[in-house]
Amino acid sequence: MERQKRAKARGAAEPTPLSPEARANLESQVARVAGFLSAEVDPAALQAQVSPDPQDPDWDAHLIAALGALSHPAIPPLLAALFGAARDKLRRKALKKTLHRLKTRGVAMAPDLLPKEEVSFGAPRPGAAKVFVSPIFGIGESYVILEAPPEILGGNFLVSRVSDQEGFKECVLLSLKRQQQAEVWGRFREQGLDQWFSPPPAYAVRLLEEAYAHKDGAGSGGAQYGVLREKIFRHWGRPESAPDLDQELPPPSPGELPRLLEHCRELALDPLFLSFLPGPEEIAPWLIKLKEVEDSPLVLSDQQKQVRTDGVLDEATRALYPLETRADCGRRLLTTAYYLHLTGREEDSRVARAAVADLVAPELSALAGENAFLKSLVQYAVRLAYEMQQPREPATSSGLIATPGEAGLIRR
Repeated sequence: MERQKRAKARGAAEPTPLSPEARANLESQVARVAGFLSAEVDPAALQAQVSPDPQDPDWDAHLIAALGALSHPAIPPLLAALFGAARDKLRRKALKKTLHRLKTRGVAMAPDLLPKEEVSFGAPRPGAAKVFVSPIFGIGESYVILEAPPEILGGNFLVSRVSDQEGFKECVLLSLKRQQQAEVWGRFREQGLDQWFSPPPAYAVRLLEEAYAHKDGAGSGGAQYGVLREKIFRHWGRPESAPDLDQELPPPSPGELPRLLEHCRELALDPLFLSFLPGPEEIAPWLIKLKEVEDSPLVLSDQQKQVRTDGVLDEATRALYPLETRADCGRRLLTTAYYLHLTGREEDSRVARAAVADLVAPELSALAGENAFLKSLVQYAVRLAYEMQQPREPATSSGLIATPGEAGLIRR
């Protein structure tokens, strides 16, 4: 078993075999280099005889090995010039292996031929430090995951759960193998977190710093982050380098605001905003009031019923999203607008940004009714609560509650 494990480890960074056409191309390039070695060698002319492929590490690994078969003093400098800066495992292994074979065959080479590999905390490998941020869930909570080689933090996965109300809820440094990483992502999917975003690293650091600065964020999670904080700054950037969302996502002009707010009806249905919805117990009293409007003998026309229904929705929106919570709601909505922007959903991002602008302009809401996005969330929650109360039977063509995308809540 141990022998099999060692064989598997050796094969993990071995190049795949070349096709016959690629093999012929490789032999042709090596023959050209061999021809140049018989005369005075110009390093630039020698490099021009071979064609590395930055997108194909397998090809480069075969090329390195084939050139290493030429026992000539010009080969080590050639390999160092072409592949000395490579940081992927396949090329690095092929290069070191080939230079070692050349050295054992007596080919002279400079001791500082290759740049020294930096493993200090101040010099991460390019592209090695990654970030993943979850959508907002619960009441202002998010997962922030930093991934990097273990020499940076001492583990390769720093998993943090942060709250904009309570600071750090969790912060755990893990050392995960590939299969274990897949299991972790699988558990997140089981919890409904199947969409992740990769903002600029400094933005993820800012989320962590905001949690760390929270008065209640100094628990065990905050302590774990505090230990790693300076290393995180060196590799993922400082929080002040994060993009300013108000500049990244400028508010819409007054002229386009009505059009964008009209689309809030559809955006409220997006799974990204499920955590914004009031719960069934919170919405239940308002569902009763809406049914009373529908059944009231005092309302004589559909238009009157619609006006009364709209009034109940406004009242419910003010009660479920009171003014003192609007700043938190606007911040979470702006963050989600940024995530929509990162995934290329520009129109939805602008709709969410318009809802934020409407939230911070209460004088406009007082004239035009409650915030369109929050009101759409209430309408959606009412429909879900109504459907939960109904017997589980095949859907019919008629019903009481309309979707937020339709003209009214009560459907005749």
